[in-house]
Amino acid sequence: MRTREYAASVTEFDGQGVLVTGASRGIGRAIAEQFAAGGARVAVHYANDERSAREVLDGLPGAGHALVRADLGGGEARDLAARSLDELGRVDVLVNNAGIYEGHPVLTTSAEDWEASWQRTMATNLFGPADLIHAIVPHMVERGGGRIVNVTSRGAFRGEPDHAAYGASKAALNSLSQSMAKALAPHGIYVTAVAPGFVETDMAAPYLDGPEGAAITAQSPMGRAASAEEIARVVVFLAAPGAESTTGTIVDVNGASYLRT
Repeated sequence: MRTREYAASVTEFDGQGVLVTGASRGIGRAIAEQFAAGGARVAVHYANDERSAREVLDGLPGAGHALVRADLGGGEARDLAARSLDELGRVDVLVNNAGIYEGHPVLTTSAEDWEASWQRTMATNLFGPADLIHAIVPHMVERGGGRIVNVTSRGAFRGEPDHAAYGASKAALNSLSQSMAKALAPHGIYVTAVAPGFVETDMAAPYLDGPEGAAITAQSPMGRAASAEEIARVVVFLAAPGAESTTGTIVDVNGASYLRT
């Protein structure tokens, strides 16, 4: 409840356009809701679940929001950028949140399945965000600036033994974030990344509710996974005016379950 009260009090985003990928559920939904509560017009992106995405859209406060579909892993990122700009008229904030998490243990996965999983994961988690950035940045430059927040993972640092492509894609997205922070700051575009641990979402539910759930939550001294709203609050903060000097930062939001040095 405290997170929702915070979001409703924010007005930094009045009139701004925000594109949130993977906004039909989980972290993306919470991000869309908090930006809308702050006065933004939000493009709610989804890949397959139109019903859930429409529920998110219909529940957003304010007006001028849009529903946009695209398969980021299928080369549709540039079309998504164009449709979002058409629907909103402007994109001041891009949040690359969409991603997939496929298991492919190295000793038990066939060569064919291994290669296919790597292709799908990198296309969705890295190449899609990279193409979105490339497509939207010229518009941001023309408008005099913008914000890009990429949602990565603690797995980029901690390792993902059964989901190696996921860990690698998120590590690459961290690097892309920092490269773009260097390249775009002179144009008033500030780029950051948020690296969550386990979050209470549909994607994490099989793990949190499974036999290893207690061990997973015990990784954090808080004794729980993060909520989607907690992750969203950090994303909104990084995109807000006054946070410009965070550009290039990778913010760990994992409840001290993994500490980098």
